[in-house]
Amino acid sequence: MTSVVPAISGTQWSIESGGTRAVIVEVGGTLRHYSVGDVPVLDGFEADELSPASAGQILAPWPNRIRDGNYTFEQQTHQLPLTEPGRHNAIHGLANWARWSLAEQTADAITVEYELPAQIGYPWWLTLRARWSVSADGLRCEQEVVNNSPSNAPWGFSVHPYVQLPGVAVDDILLHVPGKTRILADGRLLPIGAVGVAGTEYDFTEPRKIGDLVLDTTFGDIEHDASGITEVTIADPASPAKVVVWADDKFKYWQVFSGDTLDDERFRRSVAIEPMTCPPDSFRTGRDLTVLAPGERWTATWGIRS
Repeated sequence: MTSVVPAISGTQWSIESGGTRAVIVEVGGTLRHYSVGDVPVLDGFEADELSPASAGQILAPWPNRIRDGNYTFEQQTHQLPLTEPGRHNAIHGLANWARWSLAEQTADAITVEYELPAQIGYPWWLTLRARWSVSADGLRCEQEVVNNSPSNAPWGFSVHPYVQLPGVAVDDILLHVPGKTRILADGRLLPIGAVGVAGTEYDFTEPRKIGDLVLDTTFGDIEHDASGITEVTIADPASPAKVVVWADDKFKYWQVFSGDTLDDERFRRSVAIEPMTCPPDSFRTGRDLTVLAPGERWTATWGIRS
C-alpha cells in the first residue's frame, strides 16, 4: 500500500505478510518501520520526523567515515563535502537523503531505486536498487548497484537499523557478535589499528550482557557459516525474545552502536547493528574496498528476523 499523505520523509510504502509489516520511505529509500505482530522490532521514527542518527538508512557508496572527505583512487584525488563538520569527516555516503523512486510493488515486497549522478568528489554514475520483502521468516533486503560509468568506481555499502527488545534495557541485553577483532578509533572515530577481542570487555563471541559498556565499535575478522551468512543477535536473558540481524558474505564487518550519544528518549534505547562491506575510511586505506568495473552489477543481501 502506498500513502500519499505529505510527510517530511516523503511517500510511505507499506508491505505486509505473515504477521510482519515494514514501511519504506521515499527519502533515502529508508526502512522507517518494521514490526512482527504488535511488537516493534525496529526502533524507527515517525513519517513527519527526520531519520534520527541515520535510523534505517542505506549508506552508499561508502559506510561510516572518510577522513577529511579526501581520498585518492586510481591516481586521482577527490574531495567530498564534509557532512560531519564537527569531526571534519565525510559520513555515510551520498544516497541517504536523496529521494528514491518506486520501481515495483506487491503486497509483500517493494523495489526502490536511486540514480546517483556523477558529481564533484564522486565522479561516477551508479544505479542503486533495494528490494525489500517481508514474510513469516522476517525482513529481507536485496541490494543492487550498477556502475554506469566508463571507469572503475570505488564502492562500499552498509545499512543502519536500530533494533530493540521492548521493555529490555540496553544494559540487560545479551549481545552476540561473531567478530574476533575490533578496530581501534581515534577521537574522530576513524581507524588507527585493530586488536583481538578475546578476553576483553569487547568479546561477544559468546552471548553476554552489554552492561554499561559504551559501543560505537567496528568488529572485524567475522565468522560466516557454511552458507556464507553472518549473524549478530540481541536477546532477552529472561525470555526467548531475540532479534537477529543477518548478512551474506559480501559483508565483512559489523558496526555496533549502543546509542550513548543520542539525545533524550533515544539514549541507550536500542542498538544499531550495521553490516558493512568495508571498514571506516576504506576509500583512503583501500581495505576491503570493492571496485566496480564499468557496467558491473553488484548484489548483496541482508535481513532481520525475530
